[in-house]
Parts: sequence; structure tokens; C-alpha cells
Amino acid sequence: MDDGSTIETPPVAPLSQAELDQLTDQLIEKLKTVYDPEIPVDIYELGLIYKVDISDEKDVAVEMTLTAPGCPVAGEMPGWVQDAIMEIPGIRSATVELVFDPPWDPSRMSDEAKLQLNMF
Repeated sequence: MDDGSTIETPPVAPLSQAELDQLTDQLIEKLKTVYDPEIPVDIYELGLIYKVDISDEKDVAVEMTLTAPGCPVAGEMPGWVQDAIMEIPGIRSATVELVFDPPWDPSRMSDEAKLQLNMF
């Protein structure tokens, strides 16, 4: 019999700092497996990742950009990033949004990326 009451799910415990640190390390490791096909440097070192949010439910939301809005893999790269993130055990979901504000420029690259591309 339906008495009109709703079933509430118990709140999810917040991620501990240790869990968050471990997930962050795993995310960086996975993001470093995705490359812009035109540049021999991963998207993390290129500075294409602008923001990563991890919810207590282990939903991951990423804001990223491309080296240029007309990048030939613009339609595919978010899927590559999402697939890489979903390889992490325990991640419930991953969404990847392309943003172009602020525009990417070479100053966002890590020293490692600049070294790989002989930009020093």
C-alpha cells in the first residue's frame, strides 16, 4: 500500500582527504594517458585540463579545452578523457565538458611539456 511517503537514501559519507588524494593521483595518471594526436605531449602536461571536480559519490566532472577550437579531434577527445577516467575502480560516472574561455595558450604547459617540445 502506498502511503505517499518517500524512501530516503542515506547520505553518502564525504570522501576522506586520503581517498581524495588517492583519486586525484589516479585521475592525473589516467589523464596523462590521453594525447593530442598532433602534439607528442599528454593533455595534462599541455595544460588542457582546467578543472576536475570529484563528488562524494565519486562522480567526476572535467572542464577542459583544446589547443585550438578547430582541433580535428574536438568531437572525440572528451570521449577519450571520459573513457580513461572510467578505468579507475570505483568511479561512478565521468562527464567532460569542452570550454574555450579562457583560451588555451602555451603558458599553460608544464615545464616537462615545454622541454619535450623544445620550447625553452
